[in-house]
Amino acid sequence: MSIDHFVSTSGYLAVFVLVAAESLGIPLPGETALIAAGAFAGHSHKLNVWIIFAVASAAAIIGDNIGFWIGDKGGYRLARRYGSKVHLDERKLKVGRYIFDRHGTKVVFFGRFVSILRTYAAFLAGTSKMRWRYFLPANAAGGILWSALYTFAAYEAGATFKHLSSRIDLILGIVAVVVIVGLLLVVRRQTDKLADKAELAYPGPLE
Repeated sequence: MSIDHFVSTSGYLAVFVLVAAESLGIPLPGETALIAAGAFAGHSHKLNVWIIFAVASAAAIIGDNIGFWIGDKGGYRLARRYGSKVHLDERKLKVGRYIFDRHGTKVVFFGRFVSILRTYAAFLAGTSKMRWRYFLPANAAGGILWSALYTFAAYEAGATFKHLSSRIDLILGIVAVVVIVGLLLVVRRQTDKLADKAELAYPGPLE
């Protein structure tokens, strides 16, 4: 079943399911479903664009919060128990926590607009024990703005935007890879300094 067919037959439910699933960490085409729904509403008027926007916003926020909870309750325990098998020791966990404590709101907010990060940012935030009171507003702001941009752009531009979205995703994907590789190189070079700062921030063994 194609995304267009799923959206045209299931409407708002298709948008909610796919956007929420992608947000909680399942690599499904939530963004594609949102664009398809907006375009479908624009040319058929069988869906209300404002309801699509509201459903997508709610799905993004709810899905991210579920992903955050899974990371906080399950991902962190798995990392603590089995992380050493993949070279993820306590030192690196402290660095991850330090980064999310200092820059987590930026990662969560801007991650909503990058396909790779959109799927895993909430889970990683939970795994890194980011404080929920900081996660929620950044998550909500990103989810609402992302939903608005894609819903109304697809509604107004229709098939043109759907055609361009694959190119936009490709460009954003390339940018994401470059940014992630750059960050990894910076983190790798600064690992010792970050580890020292993280140790000062979280002295002793992690709970």
